[in-house]
Amino acid sequence: MKWRRFVSLTILAVLILMDIVFYGTVFIFLDDWVGLHSSAGLTNAVIFTVLASLTLFSFLVCVFTDPGVVPSGYFPDIETSDGSDQESRETEALTKHCDKCSAYKPPRAHHCRVCRRCVLKMDHHCTWINNCVGHRNYKAFFLLVVYATISSLYSTVIIVGCGVQKDWESAGTLRLKTFYITSGVMISLLSLTLGTLLGWHIYLLTRNRTTIEYYAETRAVWLAKKSGQIYRHPYDVGVYRNLTMILGPHMLKWLWPSASSHVKDGTSFPTVRDSL
Repeated sequence: MKWRRFVSLTILAVLILMDIVFYGTVFIFLDDWVGLHSSAGLTNAVIFTVLASLTLFSFLVCVFTDPGVVPSGYFPDIETSDGSDQESRETEALTKHCDKCSAYKPPRAHHCRVCRRCVLKMDHHCTWINNCVGHRNYKAFFLLVVYATISSLYSTVIIVGCGVQKDWESAGTLRLKTFYITSGVMISLLSLTLGTLLGWHIYLLTRNRTTIEYYAETRAVWLAKKSGQIYRHPYDVGVYRNLTMILGPHMLKWLWPSASSHVKDGTSFPTVRDSL
C-alpha cells in the first residue's frame, strides 16, 4: 500500500529535479569553477552531497510515512463535572462528526478529499509527495523544506560564483552564456520559492498551527475583534513547547526526519487551558 504512493508523476518529477540540480551543481558548475580534484572542490562536493542526501531521505520519509489515521471506534471525550459545559461539549462533539467517513474525528483532524479519509492534525495534501502532511509526517515535511532550501541556496552560490569567475572573453559562447544565465535564474527562483515556504512553516511551527487552522482562524479572529475580544489559538503553548512537540524533546534529534518516537496518538493535544 505504501509503495503505491511512490507511483506518481509528481514524485518522479521531484526525483528528476533533484538529480538535475545535484549533477549540474557538482559535476558541471563546481567542477568548472574550482575542479573536483582540488581541496575546495572536494570539500564543497561532500557538503552538497550530504545536504542532497538529507533532502532525499526527508522526501522519502514524507512519502512513505502515514500522516495518521483516526483510531477505529474513536469517540470524543465529553465528560465533565460542569453541567453547562457538558452541553457545549456535546455540541462540539457533534460538529466533530465526519459525514463522509461516518465516524467521529479528534480535534485538529480533517477529511482529505484526495485520500478519502480523515487525517490526524492535517496540514494539507501535498501533490509533490503524493501524500497528506499530517500528525506523523509533519516533522519530515518541515525538514524536507529546510534541507531543500539550504541545498538550493548552496547550489545558487556555486552557480552564480562560477558564472562570475568564468573567463567569458575566451570561452564565452552565446549558447554557454544562455545556459549559465538560465541555470542561475532557475535555481534562484527555486531558492526563493522554497525559502518562502520555509518561512511560512517556521511561522506555523512556532505557533503550533496547521495551514488549515490558520485560514480557519481568520474568521474567528475577525469575530473576536468585532466583539472587543482577543482570539488566542488554544494549542499555542509557547514557542519552545511548540517546537518540542513537533521536532522532539532532544535537540540532537531535531534534524533527523525519522526520529519520531515522541509523537503521540494524535487524538488529543496540550492546550493553553491545561497550563492554567
